[in-house]
Amino acid sequence: MSDRPRPHSRADYRAFRSIPTRWSDNDMYGHVNNVVYYGWFDTVVNALLIERGALDVQHGTTVGFVVETQCNYFAPLSFPQTVDAAIRVADVGRSSVRYEIALFAEGADSAAAQGHFIHVYVDRTTQRPVALPDVLARVVATLRP
Repeated sequence: MSDRPRPHSRADYRAFRSIPTRWSDNDMYGHVNNVVYYGWFDTVVNALLIERGALDVQHGTTVGFVVETQCNYFAPLSFPQTVDAAIRVADVGRSSVRYEIALFAEGADSAAAQGHFIHVYVDRTTQRPVALPDVLARVVATLRP
């Protein structure tokens, strides 16, 4: 048995967001540059939390700091594709959440890339870890497999 990561399928995830690629996302090799993938990870996590009322980036007392991130790449994506970003939650701690994200070419069932973000939630003023706010805990629970 190999430890090599294998691409996930759409059925492995709980929520999706379509993201159009931009001309500027492509690098000189004609595919989306790896740094753009991390921007999509950040976008899918934070947009979902904002839309579901679990994150107020301007006035909330709790904010999430990324303390770990990782990505595996399986197939190239490129402009002018639409990317379907998928999200699920793998682990929840007292003040942390591991969000797992997969990126699919529109219509594809196998992930082109997948990875994770671990957010530690902190008090905006003190920047010290705090327990997950109730609304965040409820949203996170809906993203568990």
